Amino acid sequence: MTRKILVTSALPYANGPIHIGHLVEYIQTDIWVRFQRMQGNQCYYVCADDAHGTPIMLRARSDGIPPEELIQRYKREHETDFADFDIQFDNYHTTHSEENRECSEFIYEKLKSNGYISRKVIRQAYDPKENLFLPDRFVKGQCPRCKAEDQYGDSCEVCGATYSPAELINPVSALSGITPEQRESEHLFVRLGEFTDLLQEWVSGDAVQPESRNKLKEWFDAGLQDWDISRDAPYFGFKIPNEEEKYFYVWLDAPIGYMASFKNLCNRESINFDSFWLNESESELYHFIGKDILYFHTLFWPAMLHAAGFRMPTGVFAHGFLTVDGQKMSKSRGTFITAREYLNHLPPEYLRYYYAFKLNERLEDIDLNLEDFVQRVNSDLVGKVVNIASRTARFIATKFDGQLGPEMDDEALYLELVAARESIAEAYEQRAYSKAMREIMSLADKTNVYINDVKPWEIVKDVEAHNRLHKVCTQALNSFRVLIFYLAPAVPSLAQRVGEFLNESIENWDQIEKPLLNHKISDYAHLLGRIQMKEVVAIVEASKQSGSQPVNENAKETISIDELSRVDLRVGRVVEASEVEDSRKLLKLKVDLGSETRQIFAGIKGDYNAQTLVGRNVVIVANLKPRKMKFGTSEGMVLAASDDSGLSVVPTDRPVTPGAEVS
Repeated sequence: MTRKILVTSALPYANGPIHIGHLVEYIQTDIWVRFQRMQGNQCYYVCADDAHGTPIMLRARSDGIPPEELIQRYKREHETDFADFDIQFDNYHTTHSEENRECSEFIYEKLKSNGYISRKVIRQAYDPKENLFLPDRFVKGQCPRCKAEDQYGDSCEVCGATYSPAELINPVSALSGITPEQRESEHLFVRLGEFTDLLQEWVSGDAVQPESRNKLKEWFDAGLQDWDISRDAPYFGFKIPNEEEKYFYVWLDAPIGYMASFKNLCNRESINFDSFWLNESESELYHFIGKDILYFHTLFWPAMLHAAGFRMPTGVFAHGFLTVDGQKMSKSRGTFITAREYLNHLPPEYLRYYYAFKLNERLEDIDLNLEDFVQRVNSDLVGKVVNIASRTARFIATKFDGQLGPEMDDEALYLELVAARESIAEAYEQRAYSKAMREIMSLADKTNVYINDVKPWEIVKDVEAHNRLHKVCTQALNSFRVLIFYLAPAVPSLAQRVGEFLNESIENWDQIEKPLLNHKISDYAHLLGRIQMKEVVAIVEASKQSGSQPVNENAKETISIDELSRVDLRVGRVVEASEVEDSRKLLKLKVDLGSETRQIFAGIKGDYNAQTLVGRNVVIVANLKPRKMKFGTSEGMVLAASDDSGLSVVPTDRPVTPGAEVS
């Protein structure tokens, strides 16, 4: 029976590029969706840009453009990066859409009419210098539970505690660096505790992984807290109906963005929306997310759906974080790699396969070890799989006019490969991709042992063994074909090229039940080459240049006040700014320091329009040794702060004469 499945990935935030950490999730999801389609299931995959919130508003203000322009820019960039990584969405939308406004208002009104909305006057962090209430993540301080330093205002990355910014110890504004004031404001809350029994029953089944269930038990034991769903103006988002200067919190309309994106697809393709969102018996609904947003997707989201009369998710699958060479991604080490930087050097198949080889069904972090990445891809994809075709296809072309024979040399071997279909399918279904890849490579090993034993390069020398050569090569290429069908969800571009070589579309696993016999194939063309370590080194080196002020996020060492005093920080005014040709990262700046003008190359092109910087004060390191680059000499460094949302040049909070010291 054909299954009807709707799948989503978490929505990337619309103010920064996609990086290799993000791609863990989208590749994991895309593999699962492609597998379902190859089993003949009806499976839709939708996503969208998360386009609301204070960070979007502030970023647009910094760039001197409307928020709508900013989010459209990143949406185009994200869609291009995903497409080039073979992430195949049925629809990619934005949360800043009429569909999302309608769905958000509908769900809110249902919550309200069913008595789940309450009002409370709360004390909230307010930055008087910036004249706005601060989002939770714009307040930092010590965790009130474990006392860890430099934690966000909503949750602790060390111990996992959730709390309000007011509970932080020694809080500071991430915008201005000052201690925020506490001001009162009336907010709207969802009474989440009302859903405790419902949610406990839901998570006790198969909707979440065991690791997620254990984490949820901690939250249930502590008691579910009312959820603040409103934000005060100024804010970029949807205004709450019948409220003065109140907006929906981004985490209310972000998950509803799944629904809105699918509604947009349904309107365009005449799909029955209700059959996926109202009746659990008609369809399945799955969300792939990172472990950092588990709370929102396993508590708030199913509660909202139930209250509004919609079905709850069939499953919420969480994955861990990505480390590179065992450490957090770092700009200074060049391991904070954007999707585009990777694609500038290597095709997507390599990273897709490596992630598949590392991912399993559990909520675990995975590590991208760069040396292992090179060795694994070269050994498995090239050495074990593609090598089967490259060793035998030339004999079919030169000796048999490109025609596969009427029979194979070892039908039992072929049947053994086909018989593995069920166990490999089960591994894919359970998201145990690592298990699937290992089983596929074991089958590749058996095929290579067969080829090494029969030695077609020796058979070709015997004129009387002409028919045997035909059988052997037909056997090898049919075995290769089965392996490619199994690998297709993970490496679709490779599968497409193999399909062109075999003159067969790689679409459904049912096709492998019959081998290709008496079948014309195309001339063999290069399918996949080995990775050179120098190519990976080039990615790392290029990524080091992506920021104007690389910061080692994991640095633990301290410096003395004497060492700090050697750094000459001065205010400069940007008098000219232009893009650097042939560089995606660099802007060429002329900075007035009062007594002189410096030329500085800053890696902030992806975050700033050159013209918006002219006339702006920036902080520079004035005594940095000049650095010769292929574009010219850089005579200083512009200071910038960076996080997952992008780069922001360090501002000055009042007019300052160029050349003034910063202390």
